Amino acid sequence: MQPVRILIVDDSAVVRRVLGSLLASDPEIVVAGTAGNGSQALARIPEVKPDLVTLDIEMPGMDGLETLVEIRKLYPKLPVIMFSTLTERGATATLDALARGASDYVTKPSHGETRELSQERVREELIRKIKSLCAVRVPQAQPPPGPTPSLVSVRPQARIDVVAIGASTGGPNALTALIPQLPADFPVPIVIVQHMPPLFTRLLAERLNTLARLEVGEGKEGEKLQRGQVWIAPGDQHMTVVRKGTEFVLGLNRDPQENSCRPAVDVLFRSVAQTYGANVLAVVLTGMGADGTRGSSDIRKAGGEVIVQDEASSVVWGMPGSVVAASLTDRIYPLDGIGPEVVRRVSMRRASAIAACR
Repeated sequence: MQPVRILIVDDSAVVRRVLGSLLASDPEIVVAGTAGNGSQALARIPEVKPDLVTLDIEMPGMDGLETLVEIRKLYPKLPVIMFSTLTERGATATLDALARGASDYVTKPSHGETRELSQERVREELIRKIKSLCAVRVPQAQPPPGPTPSLVSVRPQARIDVVAIGASTGGPNALTALIPQLPADFPVPIVIVQHMPPLFTRLLAERLNTLARLEVGEGKEGEKLQRGQVWIAPGDQHMTVVRKGTEFVLGLNRDPQENSCRPAVDVLFRSVAQTYGANVLAVVLTGMGADGTRGSSDIRKAGGEVIVQDEASSVVWGMPGSVVAASLTDRIYPLDGIGPEVVRRVSMRRASAIAACR
């Protein structure tokens, strides 16, 4: 297998050298070239023919966002990982970059990290994302739309009282497409884990709140879940749902990471299975890794339902693909079909429950 060819774009020679050294530690990756600004990057791409570009956001002249727009015009399928600062400005720019077609992002070392730990964190995160985005996509055998053949489709269909969503790589754009599709009178609360660091999750919630007809916010300890509200787990905190009498409230904690993640989808899914039982609809969106698979198993065992995003519309089909491989999904949908299906299932189940009580 040929090594993955990387073009590093950063206005700092020190950063280019450090990133090159970190990536050179992996025999499956080779730094094919570097560029000090956006114009140089656009000139170097046809020369070095990279498999992936790492792109600094803040550069003089043509900045990272402007460069990304031009890359997407010329090379729409070339993976691009943004290299951003862990600041409000950097987080906002990163979300803008993801909306403009960036594949993923890695945050630069922060003041709270030692040099050794920060470099190891960047190396591990960057190499993992490079390999995931550049993996050869082999079409997976997927069941046709409809009940997954290996699952028992005659099991009782309970009323849905909560929707739980898990996402990672590609998730911000997927959520931006999904959440605005839901009507203002959506009858149940929605809880979400999107793998992102602190600050990023708050800004994502604020951005979605401006686009959606529902109220979207970052999760808060003790917040009561109510219909039509959307809560996103804060970065670096697991989010759970706990029952207090007849009410369901959010819980936050910094328990150990699961699947190398905090927040973790498995933690949220496990908690809604425990508190809501069969009255759960889980949605697993695009993302690398397998976070959400064990939690989907818990939801299915409790009698709940799980649907996932299909491979064709996913940036990375790791998380949804893992749920499918474990035979834990009820159905697979393209991204543009998930919103209408969530509305249909919630409305149908609740209407059926009301009719049964008459």
